[in-house]
Amino acid sequence: MNKELDFVKGMFDKIAPKYDFLNRLLSLGQDTVWRKQMVQAATLEKDCRILDVACGTCDVSLEADKQLSKQISITGLDFSYGMLRLGRAKIKNKKNISLLNADALNLPFRSMHFDAVFIAFGIRNIMNRQQALHAFYEVLKPGGRLAVLELSTPDKGWLKALYLLYFQKILPLVGSFFSKDQDAYSYLPESVLKFPSADAFSGLMKQAGFKQIKFKQMTLGIVTLFIGTRV
Repeated sequence: MNKELDFVKGMFDKIAPKYDFLNRLLSLGQDTVWRKQMVQAATLEKDCRILDVACGTCDVSLEADKQLSKQISITGLDFSYGMLRLGRAKIKNKKNISLLNADALNLPFRSMHFDAVFIAFGIRNIMNRQQALHAFYEVLKPGGRLAVLELSTPDKGWLKALYLLYFQKILPLVGSFFSKDQDAYSYLPESVLKFPSADAFSGLMKQAGFKQIKFKQMTLGIVTLFIGTRV
């Protein structure tokens, strides 16, 4: 049994009811902007298939649907029933979005099935990131794109000091107050601070086979968007 996986899954099940509210509050509303830029950066066309890994409450899926209309097929995948339950309510009128309870390390799809794979704020919760990246590569068609959006830490200076104060002290207090789960919002800063640098994570993408890898740091470096292509 993977105790860490069980902990993360249970944590997300527990905080699911307050997840969207806290995302907006703790990011000062910027999380919607980041997801919009993520979908735009994939430069997808209509009539494509999208896999939204760690889809949570389906914000990325809904953003893709908004930008590309109903002429796309989206599969949202998450290991948390609590998140999927809330996501299902948000997409009830979207016939082109389907949801699946599954693990990112064991994707139940055939090779070269999707035109794009998105994962927003989920890759840091996967211990074996290299295996996950290989799995994403396998299900992408040649020319398909992987878009990874993840929280990151500013490099240096006063901004880093201010960020760490907010992230390690203020955010856990606010998050635990509203979610009633102290562990979840203590885990969040720990997981972000342990996440590889942009260069190091780009290297993992390269090892998984991705080409044309680029990354963009947004909002003064607190979020990084990675794009890679299967050629």
